[in-house]
This record gives sequence, structure tokens and C-alpha cells, in this order.
Amino acid sequence: MSAHHHSHDHAHGGHGHVHAPKDFGRAFAIGITLNIAFVVVEGAAGILYDSMALLADAGHNLSDVLGLLIAWAGATLAKRPPSKRFTYGLRSSSILAALANALLLLVAVGAIAWEAIRRIGDPPAVEGTAVMIVAGIGIVINLATALLFFSGRQHDINIRGAYLHMAADAAVSAGVVVAGALILWTGSVWIDPIVSLVIVAVILIGTWGLLAQSVTMALHAVPDRIDAEKVEAALATRPGVARVHHLHIWPTSTTEVALTAHLVMSGGHPGDAFLGETAHMLDHDFGIGHATIQVEMGDGAPCSDGQC
Repeated sequence: MSAHHHSHDHAHGGHGHVHAPKDFGRAFAIGITLNIAFVVVEGAAGILYDSMALLADAGHNLSDVLGLLIAWAGATLAKRPPSKRFTYGLRSSSILAALANALLLLVAVGAIAWEAIRRIGDPPAVEGTAVMIVAGIGIVINLATALLFFSGRQHDINIRGAYLHMAADAAVSAGVVVAGALILWTGSVWIDPIVSLVIVAVILIGTWGLLAQSVTMALHAVPDRIDAEKVEAALATRPGVARVHHLHIWPTSTTEVALTAHLVMSGGHPGDAFLGETAHMLDHDFGIGHATIQVEMGDGAPCSDGQC
């Protein structure tokens, strides 16, 4: 004997919390506009003054513009309602966007590193003052853009990716300012490509976490913030539950989580109230907003997935 219970944001008398992502459309629009303008200015300055550090930073900022566009598209598609074919809607688009963002950054840093290494042996003359001024503008632009996503960085890997990229860019621009100052002070133009390689290292460090997390989410791993053993223990301690098996927890988007579980009951069928209370507990205590629970009667039930 079995039953199913689904806890949605819009159903069951208020059971569950709303996990839909906040609308960051305006933040994306402003951030993209500011960064496109700066990429044009910084790229032109890099070519004019033959600065690899400026070109590297401009290239990274361009990849961030593309990343913001991808993240915006993912966040927008994630709001599409379910259909007969896409029964979860297009929520997983936000996961794909985060993964695409990480891969895009890896391509960008590869190009930057290649050109910087090529220039170490024969670095061109660089105008240190111009480098400092343009990079200084970049600090302001990148910090302003990062602040647009500050409030959403803890709850959505897509938004956190945008925030971290912009915050890292501000730090990178600060490094370029330091490079310009060192060139003026020492006259050593090899500092410019070396700083470019430092920029590459900073981007790689920041990107690795985003890449690892987006890949695990795409593979339907249990989200990092959820302890599967604690979830199982919480289900096992529900009244009348003798055993829990077939427990699966996976992200349906960068902000939403689903669960399926079989509960072997030692007594009679617990009823809809038990299912509703269990789904509410999962949502309230673990942030799992979509739970499907199957009740099995008797002392035990065969398992086919090795999770007994």
C-alpha cells in the first residue's frame, strides 16, 4: 500500500516555503551595460598603450559580460512553468548556466595565459600611468556590479557566480593598478605579463569552486547545504516509520531541491496528515520544497537499489 505527497510552493495550505529566485533582471541589465562600456574602453586602452595586463583584464571582463548574459538567460528560463514534456519546467537551466559560466571562464583564462607567456620573453613598452587610470575605473565598475548581486549570493549559485566574478574583477583591476605603479617605479616592462599570469591564477581559483559545484548539481548530487544522513534520520524518527529506503535528493534548479523516499510503516496507513506534516518538516528543516513520499506497509519491503 502506498501513497504520494508533493509539497509545492503554491499548495497544501501553506506547507513549504517559497524558494523561487528573486528577480535580478534589473541587476543583470545594469551590470551588463556597465561592463560592456568598460570592456570597450579598457580594450581600446590596452591596444593603444600595448598593455597585456589591460587586454587580459578586458578579456576577462568580456567573458563576464557573456557570463552575465548566460546567467540571466538561465534565471529567466528557470521561471518557465512546467509542461507535459518538461514536468519540472526549465528550472535546470540555471544549473546549465552556472556550468557554462565556469567553462567560459576557463577558455578565457587559457587565452590570457597563452598571450602573457608569449610576451614574457619580449615584453613591449607599457605606459604605466594610463594602465593605472583605466584599471582604477575598472575597480569602481566591478565593485558597483558586484554589489548588485550581493543580496542573492548565499542562496543561488547562479547569482553567486555573477557576484564572485565581479568581486574578483575588482581585485584583478587593483592588481593591474599595482602593475602600472611598479612599471613607473622600476621601468621593468616584464611586470605587465607577469601580472597577467597572476590574474589568470586568481580567476582559476575563483572558478574552480563554481565549476565543481555546477558539475555536481548537473549530476544530481545532493546539494552541499543538505546532509542526506540527517534527512534520513529525520524521516526515520517520524511516528510509525520502521525503515527508510530509496531515498533520493537532488537539485531541480540552483535554488530548489526535490526528494523521493519510501517509508516502511510498522502500523496502519498514517493518512494524509502524516504526509503533509512530513513534507512540511522537510521543507522547513532542510529546504526541500518538493517531496514525494511512498508509504509501504508491513515489517519490511524488498529493495532494488541497494539502499536498504
